[in-house]
Amino acid sequence: MNATHLHSLALIAGVLVIAPFGAVAATPDHAMYVAHLKAMNAGTTKGSTTGEARFIIDGDNVTIDVRVHGAPSDTVHWQHFHGFANGQPASCPTAVADANHDGIVDLIETGNTSGTTMVPFDSDPAGMDVAHGTYPKADARGAYHYHQTVSLKALSTTFAKAFPGQKLDLDKRVVYIHGVPASPALPPTVASLGPIPASVTLPIACGRIERVAAKPRY
Repeated sequence: MNATHLHSLALIAGVLVIAPFGAVAATPDHAMYVAHLKAMNAGTTKGSTTGEARFIIDGDNVTIDVRVHGAPSDTVHWQHFHGFANGQPASCPTAVADANHDGIVDLIETGNTSGTTMVPFDSDPAGMDVAHGTYPKADARGAYHYHQTVSLKALSTTFAKAFPGQKLDLDKRVVYIHGVPASPALPPTVASLGPIPASVTLPIACGRIERVAAKPRY
């Protein structure tokens, strides 16, 4: 198991890991970043999960806004952004990442291109309880809207303890949407982290975060 996977397992054990919002002094007072989410594992989800995630930095406020469509309905969806602890740019995987050739790119197989889980988009991002946070649930149409504003200082402080020397670098990160219904069961070849079911962590959409000059429209 490589260092990336060991770090991810540490998250399950309760280590507080925060997204790379970096040092406050290195962060612009006003900035906006957007990730356009594209479907992954569509053959397994029986649909096409798409959407958009935006990050708006305004002074000490960081607003995280995620809109998703076409996700498995009536299902809780874990969502985070992933990246490399050494600042290496992350990217979304292609079908080539399916190392065991089971037709599914599972969470473990995303590590080579996307790094590790960094910040959860749950009810309390700064709390950093990745494995036990409260995540959004898609409605009967497979849609949901997530919106949270958190303190940049709080995020930066926690992040500095987990990833010393790292900065914001949002445009080096990727956003993942996870989760399919537990039934029918996924093939046993689909891997997850520790005791977390593969149905919970299965990636269903991914998008690279990019800085934008103007406010995007949905």
